Amino acid sequence: MIPEGTAEIEATVRAVLIDVLGIAPERAAGFRAETPLFGALPELDSMAVAGVLTELEDRLGIMIEDDEVDGAMLETFGALVMFAGGKALQ
Repeated sequence: MIPEGTAEIEATVRAVLIDVLGIAPERAAGFRAETPLFGALPELDSMAVAGVLTELEDRLGIMIEDDEVDGAMLETFGALVMFAGGKALQ
């Protein structure tokens, strides 16, 4: 069962990636759960990661602690959505 609010979280993550990384909305619309992010998107470097996380905190009203940030949460689009949803929907 998909938790209520998941679609909104996914839309927010897409919007953040579009805004922070400066990618085309059409490109982000094609992202699926298995779409690789960190290491696959040249726009998503270590500096951009900080911007993405800060923007997610602002838009979702969440707090992301430094010890929660790891490569697994940024490995794929689905992993980032699940992480953000886990924080926002708890």
